[in-house]
Order: sequence, then structure tokens, then C-alpha cells
Amino acid sequence: MNKAILMGRLTRDPEIRYTQGDSPMCIARYTLAVDRRFNRNNDDGNNADFIPCICFGKSAEFVEKYLMKGTKMAVTGRIQTGSYTNRDGVKVYTTEVVIEEQEFAESKNAQSAGSRTSSGNTGADRRETGRQQAPAKSDDPMDGFMNIPDGIDEELPFA
Repeated sequence: MNKAILMGRLTRDPEIRYTQGDSPMCIARYTLAVDRRFNRNNDDGNNADFIPCICFGKSAEFVEKYLMKGTKMAVTGRIQTGSYTNRDGVKVYTTEVVIEEQEFAESKNAQSAGSRTSSGNTGADRRETGRQQAPAKSDDPMDGFMNIPDGIDEELPFA
């Protein structure tokens, strides 16, 4: 079985190309920075692996439309190896993940939360982590949550 499951952030904006011919197909390439779970005697300070990924067709068009540097993605695919001879006559070996499925690993609100200064978790953070917390007080009417008046918490079955 050849199956790779990765979660990481794009290291730069994806590279998009289209094939030539009667029905051009979109091809997208990007690199995911995937954090290492353990750091055993790693003296160089590198705690991530940089995994090249490629996808085709509708998946590639999705990448073209919605992905950019820093986007956190969860992907599944298969590892593919190959080789070619470069201009200097040297054989170069390649390894990449051919994406079969991809999805966002965090909401847009969570992505932008790092740039905001906030004393508590946002509504998006509560949804992402699945932890139940007291509702955050927000002055932003567009945060997606209804403000609950004080003293009504005991009547809510899920609070």
C-alpha cells in the first residue's frame, strides 16, 4: 500500500501550469512544511520536513483558486519517485506526493488570529479544537456568534 497523509503549511504560493492541447489540464505544485513529531539529536535546528506535492485537474484548479503561502492543509496521496537526466548529464532522482485528497486544516479566522492581538480564543478556535469554553465576549458584530446575556448560561443545555 502506498498512502501518505500530511498536514502542514505551504512554504510559498503554488506553481500553476496548464498542459498544451485540445483540452488543457491544470497542474499545481506546492511544498508543504510538515512539523516533525520528535526532534532526536537534531543539531541543525530544522524541525520540519519540506515535502513536494503535485495535483492535477480539478484539485489543481482548487489550489490555483484558494491556496497561498502559509495556508495550512491536510492532504492524502501517494508517494511517487522518478528520475531524469539534467543538462549537465547528471541523473537526478525525485520524490513527491501525488495528491488525491486535500482540505483546509484551519479556518480563515484561525489563520488571521495570529495577526490579531486577543486575550481569549475566538469562536473559530473553539470550533477547531472541539473544547467547550465559556463564550468569548466580542465587540465585533461579524464574529459569527450571537452574544448571550449574562445570567442565562444555566438555561443552556450545552454550556
